[in-house]
Amino acid sequence: MKIVTKISFAAALALSVAFGANAQTSKSPSAGTVDGTYFVKPAAAASTPDPEGFITRWSLLDPISKPNRTNTVFVDSYLRYYFVDTLYFKDQQTIVPKDGQKVKVGKSKLAWHSLQSTGFNVKLFRFATGISNAETPYGNVFWAVTTIHCDEDIKDVRLSVGSNSASMWWIDGKEAVLLSGDRRMVVDDCASGVVTLTKGDHIIRGVVINGPGMSDFCVRFVDLKGNVVSNYTIITK
Repeated sequence: MKIVTKISFAAALALSVAFGANAQTSKSPSAGTVDGTYFVKPAAAASTPDPEGFITRWSLLDPISKPNRTNTVFVDSYLRYYFVDTLYFKDQQTIVPKDGQKVKVGKSKLAWHSLQSTGFNVKLFRFATGISNAETPYGNVFWAVTTIHCDEDIKDVRLSVGSNSASMWWIDGKEAVLLSGDRRMVVDDCASGVVTLTKGDHIIRGVVINGPGMSDFCVRFVDLKGNVVSNYTIITK
């Protein structure tokens, strides 16, 4: 994990002044389509983790604009303010969205997209430029939700996450991992405490923020020895 120089929350807010007016729009000519390059539409009601255990099936919300001039503002206090204390849309911490479902964010209505990533990492930058209606892939907050189903109890596992840039993750509404600072996505960069996934459904929710750079994430479960755990199914609606 990178060590980031701590700055005050007030300074962080000051550094995050809007640069949207000066940002170059990078919309793809095929915005709104799923062409199979980075994402496909799920072909079945449920899927399994990829061969390395990564969860590649997610419901992604159209990006929420949050201009940031630099990623150095992503200290813990800043992230908790914009990930936890800020309410962007109704039922933010409980919604299990259906494909195409819309939520009101400010004066805009944003849509949820049920997608399967073609790679182990979910490329939010490509989602912003190719599928969503984001004005720019930079300076956004990305929300992601998925449901996993366990046929039996899975004991002593950790949620293992990498993200670019900062992110926060919850399991069944309880905070599991916070990745702060200006970081690149690294596999298994941070892990949660030890949890037991009981028989039944579990909701995994995440939020990722980026500034003037790329954005993606990868998520999987590992056991206490770091071995991949994948004996569950993944469901999105």
